[in-house]
Amino acid sequence: MAKFTVFFKDKPIHSSIHESAVVHIGRDETNDVSVDSLAIAPAHAAVILRDTGSVIKQLNADFPLIVNGEQQRECNLQHGDTITIGKHRIVYSDSETVVAPFPARSASKPGNKVLDAEILAQDHPVEANFQVMGGKHIGRLVPLKKTMTRLGRDGSGIVIVTKRKEGYFVSMLEPNESIKLNNSPLADNTILLKNGDTLLIDSVPMQFYMG
Repeated sequence: MAKFTVFFKDKPIHSSIHESAVVHIGRDETNDVSVDSLAIAPAHAAVILRDTGSVIKQLNADFPLIVNGEQQRECNLQHGDTITIGKHRIVYSDSETVVAPFPARSASKPGNKVLDAEILAQDHPVEANFQVMGGKHIGRLVPLKKTMTRLGRDGSGIVIVTKRKEGYFVSMLEPNESIKLNNSPLADNTILLKNGDTLLIDSVPMQFYMG
């Protein structure tokens, strides 16, 4: 269990408690923790909640991940750690105490919403799919329509495919040595997918293509 409290100019504007394995942070409303600011990427970071502790990972190289004043690509989170994004701060807590949410933030100005929409539109490249190439679901298409798509399952490894203006990037959220891209271990890499790339996850091959 983890609690994330969003501050704007040192004033709390939202607090939420999460029990899921992965908590997504970003500007897009589909995120578990959404922050309405151009300083944050549509898919900014992901926090993996484990019994042994939480790990935060950067999802977009164009938007720095700042934890306790230091730029990070990946790090363990401790109770009270602060994620800084522009004029917003997100405070992480491992407290199990359930608290009432802070008052909802005020609505954005219309001009900001238009600007956000324009930037999000620029971040959406041509839509893509994975096609399952083996197993009982052979031939099945997995569309990559969302800003973030999670593939895999607990215990067998989990990857995330992130849609950016440059294309589709794949990286691991839950490490597993059996996860491979074009027969090479994915490891800690974040890789831009190309037509024909084959991802092996949970012993199932899937081919990536755009169009």
